[in-house]
Amino acid sequence: MALIYSKNFIKDKQDKSIFLASSLVGNTGNLGIPLGIAIFGIASVPYTSILNIANIFYIYIFSVFFFAGEKFSLKSSLINILKIPAIWFTIFALSYNFLGFTLNENFDKVFTMGAYSAIVLQLIVFGIFMSQVKIKTANWKLSFDTIFFKHLLLPFIGLIIILSFNLSPFLAAILFLELIVPLAVNNVNISSLYNCKVIDMTFCVLSSNIIFTALIFLYLLLIKYFFGF
Repeated sequence: MALIYSKNFIKDKQDKSIFLASSLVGNTGNLGIPLGIAIFGIASVPYTSILNIANIFYIYIFSVFFFAGEKFSLKSSLINILKIPAIWFTIFALSYNFLGFTLNENFDKVFTMGAYSAIVLQLIVFGIFMSQVKIKTANWKLSFDTIFFKHLLLPFIGLIIILSFNLSPFLAAILFLELIVPLAVNNVNISSLYNCKVIDMTFCVLSSNIIFTALIFLYLLLIKYFFGF
């Protein structure tokens, strides 16, 4: 869907890269998981977490490929993907969990502190780029395309697909929730890393969060109407 949309409505190559890299991926970690807890309770965490892990793989494989694709050859882009530490650490963490190992309480605290520190640094970086956004010269066309696809078209099509399967209302509601969260700030970091219109990417993320705030009540009404939560 994203490929078809970008081919027909987006002309600039770097704009296409940003759209394809970011329009399918929401902030399923820092926002999706706590929002799931707030709406569905702690029982939602295993589902929101595994969806967040899937998004991590998408961001650091496909998003990196799209962002790097305009600057590097196919071979170099694939090498760049393999250099991303998050992929290997995620695979290691999944394997560690699958094999039934547990962390010592002190190690758990260290990783928790590291996670919180990373969130703060990530938001500082986002704030630095956000300070450079100029409303008059912002890429409104790219922002509109991304928001239309992420917050209107994708949830609409996603809702139809979710309802067509015989899923439990609980799981179906969680899937829809993870579809509607705004763009991930991680996209700004990767866009900066590969020098792919980072200010335009920042404006898209900022616009997406504003639109999400405006639409969240409507989204919650849809969740309540279709899934009973």
